[in-house]
Amino acid sequence: MIDSYDHEIRDALHRKKLSTSHYRRPDTLVVNELGLLHGSNRVDVAVINGCIHGYEIKSSRDTLKRLDGQLKAYSAALQKLTFVVAPNHVDELMRSVPEWSGIIVATKGKKGAISFKTLRLAKKNPNFDVISASYLLWKDEAQSLLKSKGFRPKDVNVCRKDLYDLIGRSLDTREIVSSIRKALMSRENWRADEQ
Repeated sequence: MIDSYDHEIRDALHRKKLSTSHYRRPDTLVVNELGLLHGSNRVDVAVINGCIHGYEIKSSRDTLKRLDGQLKAYSAALQKLTFVVAPNHVDELMRSVPEWSGIIVATKGKKGAISFKTLRLAKKNPNFDVISASYLLWKDEAQSLLKSKGFRPKDVNVCRKDLYDLIGRSLDTREIVSSIRKALMSRENWRADEQ
């Protein structure tokens, strides 16, 4: 096996998988290193359209020491999750990640090109928590969203945790995911990747 690095797999993932017409639509946002749960964990690549789909990269040089902590955050805040991994991690991931998560093997060839093989497609995460996903909104975005749903200014002048709880109790999943996508897309000078 030829050693691979995160940046090589990420670049190939963008070029070969995420550059398709499905991901190049104007209503789709692709973000590298998206912080979840106020930055307690980051997912390597997030694709946000009608779904929040995270892609976690594990190169041959990576270890899986942080996997348990990452899985807790990913299981709460992502609707779908796909691991994009070097061949040396496949066996352990097949045993340790939830059945709903996808697995793509990223193999580096002799000339340095990365090829992909899908072993398992991602399914909807049954543990997805809309309140955890709402943490992707900044406080002012959460307040604006609630005001647009008829809440009074005094009702939304609360701490962030209470705002996210209110969003989770008041809006359905589709509305919350759509609002997150719109908020992230409207942020100026933010880290959205141009495809």
